Amino acid sequence: MCSDPISALTVTGLGKVYRIYNRPVDRIRELYSIRGRKYHREFTALQNITFDVFQGETIGVIGPNGSGKSTLLEIIAGTLFATSGKVTKKGSVSALLELGAGFNPRFTGRENVYLNASILGIPKNRLEAKLDALLQFADIGEFIDHPVSTYSSGMYVRLAFATAISSDPDILIVDEALAVGDIRFQRKCYRRFQEMQASGKTILFVSHSVELIQNHCSRAIFLNAGNIEEIGEPKVVVQAYLEHLFGSEVQQIGEVDHSEVTTGIDPADQGTSPSGTVSESLSLDQDHCTQRRSYNSNEYRWGDRRAVIFDYQLRSKAGNDQVVFESGENLELMVYVRFYQELTDLIYGCTVKTVDGQTVYGTNTRQRVIDVSHGKAGTTVVICFQFDLNLVPGEYFISLGVAVDDDERDNIAIDRRYDLIHITVSGDYGGFGLAQMNMSIAEV
Repeated sequence: MCSDPISALTVTGLGKVYRIYNRPVDRIRELYSIRGRKYHREFTALQNITFDVFQGETIGVIGPNGSGKSTLLEIIAGTLFATSGKVTKKGSVSALLELGAGFNPRFTGRENVYLNASILGIPKNRLEAKLDALLQFADIGEFIDHPVSTYSSGMYVRLAFATAISSDPDILIVDEALAVGDIRFQRKCYRRFQEMQASGKTILFVSHSVELIQNHCSRAIFLNAGNIEEIGEPKVVVQAYLEHLFGSEVQQIGEVDHSEVTTGIDPADQGTSPSGTVSESLSLDQDHCTQRRSYNSNEYRWGDRRAVIFDYQLRSKAGNDQVVFESGENLELMVYVRFYQELTDLIYGCTVKTVDGQTVYGTNTRQRVIDVSHGKAGTTVVICFQFDLNLVPGEYFISLGVAVDDDERDNIAIDRRYDLIHITVSGDYGGFGLAQMNMSIAEV
């Protein structure tokens, strides 16, 4: 019989309201006001936040700027008081919040390590036993005996992260501080994350990177305007976050005027021209994607549907509509987009991901600086993505998207079909990872 998971962290009804004063003197005027007059306005940073984090989980918190992510972590870490609700923690907690938090800039790096250890309640003899390993992990050399005010942001975060994990905490809280570290140090930190996960530690961290959330988290939380919009599996939460960022104009496809398109021609009968505008109309309401053998019924789709991806074809030397492909095989992916309204500044994109959501490769016409024709209402555009499937054998998903370039929002989703296509790559295993590099081994 399986035992129930043990909660390491319980957040119940958490709320945080800030008082905003126009002038510092207004605080005094309010304090001594005989009539109890208020000189402030209130800003709600968090509202009725409730969730559990279980022992051994890695929880990612994602959301737009100003959504309350840092406030939430600071309250959990104990560096900020909540207006309402409570936080219950089991075990020791170590936090790496904003850059330099907890460091005295006048002290040397070594002195700050001892200072932080005393704050966390780590005995001096225990710290000294781990000091060499801590300094080796931070890898800042002789600067350990220089004032931290002379440190670069990268050195700051190296020492701060090394100090945070030196206490061997039961719960580690990280607020996107690693984003300033160099790429090699980031890789070292993620390896330590994996070691902590394997040893049953609980990790809670904020990131704007959807890749990190999907690759390192067992669950995720999407915060927006101080409220939990979504909590659950990373893939589902990331999709909700991306829809919020790029798909707020979502409509039901039935709301778009389809009167421009009136007849039906199967795109498979249009030959093999690689790309261009097809003036003939295609079938009105049918989504041909669902008829393909490689179609994934668990795809996730959003966009305002002023144009729709209604069909695709995967072509290889073995023919059309295959599901299994050989590693290294050249593929041609034909994507059919029907326009219900005239659109300009279009972006067509394609992304390949692993089962756990790790991006293998992705690109789009904007990144490639390809001048694609605008879509006219009532026509169909065919886009061809051609690539070599240099992947190790395994299962992969292909996502397709159509968007409109936008100066303020980066891009506006027209039709995004995440994990639309499911393919299997076959071949000799003989390796691990993602890319098939045809590596040979020989004794010389």
